[in-house]
Amino acid sequence: MNDDVIIMLTAKDDRAACAYTERIIAESRLSDAWYEHFDGIASLLDHPKSLVRNRAMNILAENVRWDAEGRFDVYIEAFLEHITDEKPVTARQCIKFLPVIAEAEERYIPLIVHRLRSADISKYKDSMRPLIEKDIADALVRIGKGAEG
Repeated sequence: MNDDVIIMLTAKDDRAACAYTERIIAESRLSDAWYEHFDGIASLLDHPKSLVRNRAMNILAENVRWDAEGRFDVYIEAFLEHITDEKPVTARQCIKFLPVIAEAEERYIPLIVHRLRSADISKYKDSMRPLIEKDIADALVRIGKGAEG
């Protein structure tokens, strides 16, 4: 079944793939039914298509709450690399998902906060940089490590 999940998440039909992703995310908030696919979904973190990377990050973030085995330990660095993804929209999505991970597993907070505070976003266009800076500030506040933290 894991191969079917990957096929659906990487389908050329973006509308169908997004709908499938939304279903997985909604179900992942309620149960660990999708956790068995954690490693397969994590393999999509370096997919060439940014939409696929976004889907994988969103699903992984929602499934960290079920990660009693500590599987995310293997993938957190790859996940955090997307704070400065080549695509600014993907960087923004990654940053948005980090408070979800921090809430699910507090032991990741120091690493997440460090990576957010040290992110070099100078490569982004002037039009995107303020948005990403705001996303980072918002994420830090949601994690409880804002300006005063």
